[in-house]
Amino acid sequence: MKKIFFYFLQGLILVAPFGLTIYIIVLIFSFLNNLIAGIFGDIFPFNIPGFGLLVVFLAIALLGLLARTVIARPLRYMWTRFLDKAPLVKLIYSSLKDLMNAFVGTEKKFNRPVRVKVNLISDLEKLGFLTEEDLVHLGIEGNKVAVYFPHSYNFSGEMFIVPVEHVTPLEASASEVMKFIVSGGAAGFTSQ
Repeated sequence: MKKIFFYFLQGLILVAPFGLTIYIIVLIFSFLNNLIAGIFGDIFPFNIPGFGLLVVFLAIALLGLLARTVIARPLRYMWTRFLDKAPLVKLIYSSLKDLMNAFVGTEKKFNRPVRVKVNLISDLEKLGFLTEEDLVHLGIEGNKVAVYFPHSYNFSGEMFIVPVEHVTPLEASASEVMKFIVSGGAAGFTSQ
């Protein structure tokens, strides 16, 4: 009975990530298709799998295009004035905007993976991402840099100020290092 249970667990480890990935993708497709069908059901009475995802993708791309034009300036100005009057909303919005920009924006911050010696006595090291080299605007003088350390199996992390001599750049892709850290080292590195 123990062997059968062991084989079941091995099969579950193999099937669960694949099955959950497919399930989440199907849920997203279904949600978006139902959303678009509810909005445009009279115009498009037929049901095309993935049509909702395509419409949402195109709508977001169109908004991105409009945000880069002169038309968006008055809207950005009104949004900025609203945020100035609502400090809590401004804090949440600016934090989320900065986080999104750090991952996919023009000023990506998590693209310089590093290894940092965090304890000289035990020779303990952590993997992270160099996010800022100049900390003078914070009143931090000397050879110190900001390094972000993501947590494993979580969407959080910590930012440390460390001496630059304890930081070693890694010769690895940022996405591979992020996957390695977030998986707690279980993901390993894929050969390129």
